[in-house]
Amino acid sequence: MKKTNTGLQFILLGIVFAIFWSSASVAAKIGVQSMEPLVLFQFRFFLAGILLLAYHAIFEKWQWPNRQEVIALSIFGFLNVTLYLTLFVLAINEVAAGIGSLSVSLGPVLMAIIGGLILGKKIEAKQIFGLIFGIGGVFIAVWPLLQNSFATFRGLFYLFLGMLSYSLAAIYFSEKKWTLSRYAINGWQVLFGGIFMLPLTIFLKKEPVLFTQENILSILWLAIPVSLLAVNLWLKLIKIDAIKAAFFLFLCPIFGFIFSSFILDEPFTWHTMVGLVLVLLGLFLGQEKK
Repeated sequence: MKKTNTGLQFILLGIVFAIFWSSASVAAKIGVQSMEPLVLFQFRFFLAGILLLAYHAIFEKWQWPNRQEVIALSIFGFLNVTLYLTLFVLAINEVAAGIGSLSVSLGPVLMAIIGGLILGKKIEAKQIFGLIFGIGGVFIAVWPLLQNSFATFRGLFYLFLGMLSYSLAAIYFSEKKWTLSRYAINGWQVLFGGIFMLPLTIFLKKEPVLFTQENILSILWLAIPVSLLAVNLWLKLIKIDAIKAAFFLFLCPIFGFIFSSFILDEPFTWHTMVGLVLVLLGLFLGQEKK
């Protein structure tokens, strides 16, 4: 009975993670309507970093990162936040929110391929086919959106570069030994990432910062349910069972397209369905099994 309850709890946590994580594209799409993208995410990073480190200080034993950890956190934050989310923010202005969710879901397959090239790990044929199916699925899903101006090739290129940065960050994180708690790691890397992005945000800012109900709610949603809740749920799921946890990423594109269709009235066509099926098949094949 205890095993059943534990399994059910794991599934429920995974579903909650997928719901909140896939909502990021929609929340960003709403926020950028009344605030410049980089400015929006700049507020998100600083708010999320402060809240995470405040949690670490109040509910955990405070631990300052040492010099090596500061360097590692800086590199991780630059790849995982500054570069990845800068590219994502630039892309979300030019692609449908559902495409943002779909592209992010290809991360596990891409990580497996990059891990093989950089770390010399064996790349299985399934992973190569998984990447092919994944890319094919994204292409089919975005084709009608390109025709109807719901996405641009420049926006898709930004997403691809962002995925590369995100994958490199994940590999870098997995290869490092950390003594800090996951709240402290998440808090410092988000804060460092936001600091590194600040000069670019100031340089590219063209309009005065005006707060509206929409962009305030967007910042709060991206900072709390996404950066705090979803990321920490993901770390918890990985700690329980990394292989099973990876399967919850399959749900992200599905929830992403559902949210973007109902909330933003973006198209959900047979192209979307075929693309989703191929992406899910690609992700399934791309899972590295021990």
